[in-house]
Amino acid sequence: MLLLQRARILVIRVMDKILVVEDLKVYYPLFKGVFRTMYAQIKAVDGIDFSIEQGKTLGLVGESGCGKTTTGRGVLLLRRPAAGRICFLNQDLTQTHGENLRRLRRKMQIIFQDPYTSLDPSKTVASIISEPLKVHKVISDRYQLRDEVSALLDLVKLDPGMATRYPHEFSGGQRQRIAVARALALRPSLVVCDEPVSALDVSTQAQICELLVDLQEKLQLSYLFISHDLSVVRYVSDQVAVMYLGRIVEIGEAGEVCEHPQHPYTQALLSAVPIPNPHKEQQRQRITIGGEVPSAVNPPAGCRFHPRCREFRDGVCNVESPPFKEISAGHLVSCHIFA
Repeated sequence: MLLLQRARILVIRVMDKILVVEDLKVYYPLFKGVFRTMYAQIKAVDGIDFSIEQGKTLGLVGESGCGKTTTGRGVLLLRRPAAGRICFLNQDLTQTHGENLRRLRRKMQIIFQDPYTSLDPSKTVASIISEPLKVHKVISDRYQLRDEVSALLDLVKLDPGMATRYPHEFSGGQRQRIAVARALALRPSLVVCDEPVSALDVSTQAQICELLVDLQEKLQLSYLFISHDLSVVRYVSDQVAVMYLGRIVEIGEAGEVCEHPQHPYTQALLSAVPIPNPHKEQQRQRITIGGEVPSAVNPPAGCRFHPRCREFRDGVCNVESPPFKEISAGHLVSCHIFA
């Protein structure tokens, strides 16, 4: 029954997707004592399903600590999953090792959140961008490397003459463009964007988002775009998945989820997004979430959002985890309201 439900959530067959994630679980062990005995686990990601089509973007959104970044790292196997299946280009990464995994990893890259700490300050831009090409032995000739670095800088709209400079000589937006160029050096099929604009000012955020959309069209890239900002996610994403305390609570087309949110948590998140029209901003009802986020070490039974939910039903929400319900085509919600 569970397998049938997951098949319904994924909607389209594995072979039609560049990435399919099923029942992904990523835990962090907690140790104590001199002998470092494990006494508990942080259930950062606790059984999620999603998929990404070729050339499309899935926006993963939620508040800090909900497991978004861990999901991205789990997909790339930077953190080994405790359970689940990650099918990338029709191959299960959790069952792939050695040279086969190394070959697949060339097709998966990541753009980190902070452009001030993700670039090695002791290396020039040329060295930073060319490092993946050297590590994977794609190009060894120094003249070809120089030409490739120039082409990549031009691709992210930076002057190729900047290749001999160091990261501290650039602004935050320019550094993030360098990070994008490094991620694209191996011509990946999938890029995990881990809050790539959250450390930048608003105008620079718009420029980087425009760049990512433009590159996606040119190179047919697929993105897993992680962010806590729904307005940014809506702009760059084709689909949106809303995450809370290690689980996805709502997923669907970006316009459908943002215009017609069904889960109480999604509705609260969207009510916090400012509206440019001051009259509409004053008239709309603001939805607030009470309480604190529960611990991921010992999450609540049943629906994990029930301690803070305005639609809480005693004896239901705090007992049984809600199944996914398809509200409309491709729009799924995990809430007892629709069960």
